[in-house]
Amino acid sequence: MPALMKFLHVLAAIAWLGGISFMLFALRPAAAELLTPPQRLPLIAQTLQRFFRLVWATIVVLLLSGLAMLLGVGMKNAPAGWHAMLGIGLVMFALFGHLYFGPFRRLKQAVGAADWPEGGRRVGQIATLSAVNLVLGVLAIGAVFFLV
Repeated sequence: MPALMKFLHVLAAIAWLGGISFMLFALRPAAAELLTPPQRLPLIAQTLQRFFRLVWATIVVLLLSGLAMLLGVGMKNAPAGWHAMLGIGLVMFALFGHLYFGPFRRLKQAVGAADWPEGGRRVGQIATLSAVNLVLGVLAIGAVFFLV
């Protein structure tokens, strides 16, 4: 059971952080280079809609598998890095919730209204918040390796 929890935890983290990396470093720059706002913003909104469904699933898997591992060894006996990962993870979940129910919701509204300047502003906010979550994710992974 511990190996399965660890596998699911790592798999969910890869899916979330890999998706953020793809969006920030591949899709968004390519779309900005090749497409006008009326083409680019609906593409990004639809891509994020699909990706964010995956993120919600990864959050559930990360929470359940992480708590199972923590409770399996006992909170008192868990390494400091695990506690740091839990704290950072909770911040990441909250930040994603803000991103999803704030800027992303407004992006979809802007795309629906063909308000391209507002949509572009919201994509910028989403990119900034996603970059913060990417850095936090890297810090959480580092905490497990460097905090004992």
